[in-house]
Amino acid sequence: MKRTVILFLLFVVSISYSFSQNGIIKGFVYDATNGEPIRFCMLHLENTTLGAMTDQNGSFIISKIPNGEFMVKVTMLGYQTLTDTVTIYANVLLKRYLLQPSSQTLSAVQIDAEGQRRVQETRTSVISITPKDILKMPSIGGAPDFAQYLQVLPGIVSTGDQGGQLYVRGGTPIQNMLLLDGMLIYNPFHSIGLFSVFDTEIISSADVYTGGFGAEFGGRISSVMDIKTKDGNKKRVSGKVSTNMFGASVLVEGPFVKLREDRGTALSFILSAKGSYLEKSCKLFFPYVKQGLPYSYWDLYSKLSFTTNSGTKLSLFGFNFNDQVNYSDVANYKWYNRGAGAHFLIIPGEVPMSMEGTLSYSSYYSSLNDAGYEPKSSSLDGFMFKWIFNYYENRSVFSAGIDVNVFTTNYSYPDVNQHLIVLDPDYTADLALFVKYKYNYKDLLLVEPSFRVQYYILLGPASPEPRLALKYNISRKVRLKFAGGFYSQNFVSITTDRDVVSLFHGFLSSPPEWSIPAKFFEEEAKNTLQKAQHIVLGLELDLLKHTTINIEGFFKNYSQLTSANRYKQYAEDFDFLWEKGKAYGGDITFKYEHKDFYFWAVYTLGWVKRTDEKVSYSPHFDRRHNINLLSSYQWGKKRKTWQADVRWNYGTGFPFTQTQAFLPNLGFGGIGDDFTKQNEDIYILLSDDINKGRLPSYHRLDVSLKKKFYIGERNTIELSASVANLYSYNNIFYVDRLTAKIIYQLPVLYSFGVAWSF
Repeated sequence: MKRTVILFLLFVVSISYSFSQNGIIKGFVYDATNGEPIRFCMLHLENTTLGAMTDQNGSFIISKIPNGEFMVKVTMLGYQTLTDTVTIYANVLLKRYLLQPSSQTLSAVQIDAEGQRRVQETRTSVISITPKDILKMPSIGGAPDFAQYLQVLPGIVSTGDQGGQLYVRGGTPIQNMLLLDGMLIYNPFHSIGLFSVFDTEIISSADVYTGGFGAEFGGRISSVMDIKTKDGNKKRVSGKVSTNMFGASVLVEGPFVKLREDRGTALSFILSAKGSYLEKSCKLFFPYVKQGLPYSYWDLYSKLSFTTNSGTKLSLFGFNFNDQVNYSDVANYKWYNRGAGAHFLIIPGEVPMSMEGTLSYSSYYSSLNDAGYEPKSSSLDGFMFKWIFNYYENRSVFSAGIDVNVFTTNYSYPDVNQHLIVLDPDYTADLALFVKYKYNYKDLLLVEPSFRVQYYILLGPASPEPRLALKYNISRKVRLKFAGGFYSQNFVSITTDRDVVSLFHGFLSSPPEWSIPAKFFEEEAKNTLQKAQHIVLGLELDLLKHTTINIEGFFKNYSQLTSANRYKQYAEDFDFLWEKGKAYGGDITFKYEHKDFYFWAVYTLGWVKRTDEKVSYSPHFDRRHNINLLSSYQWGKKRKTWQADVRWNYGTGFPFTQTQAFLPNLGFGGIGDDFTKQNEDIYILLSDDINKGRLPSYHRLDVSLKKKFYIGERNTIELSASVANLYSYNNIFYVDRLTAKIIYQLPVLYSFGVAWSF
């Protein structure tokens, strides 16, 4: 151990010494109008091969610069190009660049900045989303939303308008990790699947990894959604107030200490609140919806950000999200998610290095009162800490870090005889160490090996997880890419095959040893973790002007899974059983964007299989074909004040297990009870052919129209009109097995809204 530490220190010292022989330029790039960091902005030293791209925080480091005078060119799509003359003499220059938005036609240099990112990043099975992308979606309910945009991405399957569940390339919702400024969010989507818990206006960026993600992420085996929020306007107080027939929202942001060229510090805030009154408004606006739209929610988010000219940044944030749906004769479901945290970023002075970390606490509670059944509930809460440092060498980066998570879960549920079972609190803790190196060979070959050791302290096993990403740029218009790795997690979600669509997901850190067989497919089970391996192959094509085509094939091997025991008939039966699984397929993404017209098309072909020691079956989210079309067009004489958006989705039907019979079930009480006077319960006997039935195909057309009115320089009024499910197709949402009552997805819903930005 001592030898390892000494070698590591010598490595750091040698790196520091080598960098001290050359010059370094480091700093940040901000939007001049509001002080927000600009991500993935290109910086280049003219007449050299040296340059850098800003990261998620808008920071950059250009290292190993020889002595002399250089012209720094800063370019970003949608901003005016900025140039700066610098003199290097084995020194470190700290720079803060403020870019002005461009009102002119984009130059070839600015457009190339976006293409340069595709050349310099592997970007396999990952899609970056900005608020500008989300605003191209039809504004269903008066506001485009992150949840709506996710549903048009390749590899993502939604269970529909209601229920709010997303399945990513064969993974279940509990196998998806969603991070908000580094904090874990356990349920990011409301029961009415049109809305997420995030106000679009607070999002700075979102990276969605549908597979093959690097070692900096762990504890989930399917996907990662990494969302960063804005710091708040550092120049002036601004905001947005909106209302529509579904709900309302308010956002306010501004500086306590303004960002200025002559000032080294800035302090800003952002506060967002949004809620739904659809449960009440539907009675007035949508009386034709017989079962009503009994959805209500409130979402609050706040953030305070302190930044300095030297590179230090500290953010404090907190949130409170809650949701409730009440179908009085079917089910009452509710949940809340609360938390707070801090994020820091430090860029030391003399070496090309950055350090950042997050410390946060979050809690989640959900419950379901299902008509005719005992209520069930689930909760979890805990702390997490993440710290990472990066060394930069030209366009190559070495990263290392640590993850610590400590959580408690509670779960209560009815057994097969409708007796309430309350499990003891389940405590879990895990520690992870990870390293990653990104090597860029002349923008021709990109290699990103990474390694993670995930140690589940209370469960015993350590999981070594090597990962690799590659990209080969055949030319600037044709690129091959690959990503793969090993993944594990301990959290499991408990669902039931009783329902065609499941509203409730109970959480456990892992199945207790007494609740699952000791043998895993005739071999001794070493642990109760979930495990998977990913392989993703891709091809990027920019052969046509203004057009990008991305083709990816994927294979996910779920080598060890646990599932609620669908065969359980008696209380002494195991609560869980072992499973294996596979998910494979491919998708094609076509994007065309030129001037005021945008078109996006995605086709996904996929298979998801599961097998236990008795049967093989398709899980309820296995969708064979999925198509998403999205188009947006802006027009107007001067400021393009009109915008029309259209989205159409088609998906083949989900599988479900058919009901075979209804049987009487008489539960005997204690000695002296008269069973002749007791009422019988109904026991549902499901078909032995698991998920052999298929629901009808799902499809829906959404459209919206927006008009902006500019009042002075800073005030804008936007009117919007939208229609969801334009041709009112009856898509199934929920079927109660006992009553055979069907609740459909959203019928045709129109909406009018108004928003004031200031």
